[in-house]
Amino acid sequence: MRSLPRLPLDRPLSGARYSAVELSDAGDAVYLLDQRRLPGEVVYLEARSAAEVARAIRDMVVRGAPAIGVAAAYGVALARREGGLDAALDELASARPTAVNLRWAVARVGAVARRGSLEETREEARALHREDVAACRAMGALGAELLPPRARVLTHCNAGALATGGYGTALGVVRAAWASGRLSHVLADETRPYLQGARLTAWELHEDGVPVELLTDGMAGHFFARGEIDAVIVGADRIAASGDVANKIGTYGLAVLARAHEVPFYVAAPWSTVDLATARGAEIVIEERASDEVTVISGVRVAPEGVRARHPGFDVTPARLVTALVTERGVVRAPDAASLSALALTGARPT
Repeated sequence: MRSLPRLPLDRPLSGARYSAVELSDAGDAVYLLDQRRLPGEVVYLEARSAAEVARAIRDMVVRGAPAIGVAAAYGVALARREGGLDAALDELASARPTAVNLRWAVARVGAVARRGSLEETREEARALHREDVAACRAMGALGAELLPPRARVLTHCNAGALATGGYGTALGVVRAAWASGRLSHVLADETRPYLQGARLTAWELHEDGVPVELLTDGMAGHFFARGEIDAVIVGADRIAASGDVANKIGTYGLAVLARAHEVPFYVAAPWSTVDLATARGAEIVIEERASDEVTVISGVRVAPEGVRARHPGFDVTPARLVTALVTERGVVRAPDAASLSALALTGARPT
């Protein structure tokens, strides 16, 4: 993949100054902000094949469930252009196992690619991207209404513009709350071992002028005990039919702390993240990533040679610990199988 110093588009579909993923105007390349190099460098990679897009997803160039869904959708458009569609769809869909948006996006755009033209495939991928941005903005407005005035919010990992088509899920709520004057500041967990909170959430909030303070993951309990957290807001990679939530490793511990300190725990995610075909959280495949991502930091080994590390990429938070789920379709308080099934059928906001 070729490196680019800036995004070569005048008007990114994300509507933001920076974008996790975009399709070129000609539709023959996918531009991906290399999130492994933030905050030190802002570099875009140019992928010109579905295989390159799949590798970028596997290698964490792009991450966050909605963003990898958008990237995969554009990968399908490249595959429709280059041929070998079925093999490309399989490679894209299996690039990472936990985020349901990935397979959903490949199936949706892949269906158009099989029956329609190249231009129809590109437009379907772009439509999916536009819908994701609109969903994030809708979630932001709904979620902001849940917060008290001058709210102090804790978030984990990165569920912002970098993790979505634009604007963000959890950080979409943060952005809307800041714009409406309901937010005091954000506490961002660093999110070991990949440091998405330190490198990405802190970067994009700072870039956008939203007050943010960084915590190491082990500090959250201290600030809960001091009464310095009014709400926890996180994103999700998959939500089971039961309302159980798979999100970045460390999320479950925050939900337990929030319950112990009577602090609301909110999950913001697009409806595409809800997987009604998976009955409960225990059935969600949890990605096990490389040991070196824990034992080595920026090329420096921090654990003794020969010591291996466990690295589940995600954990599952039981629905009983979720105060409310915020989707573009509405807010589901105390989500469970009945409420999610009802929302799936009607698409209306529950009262």
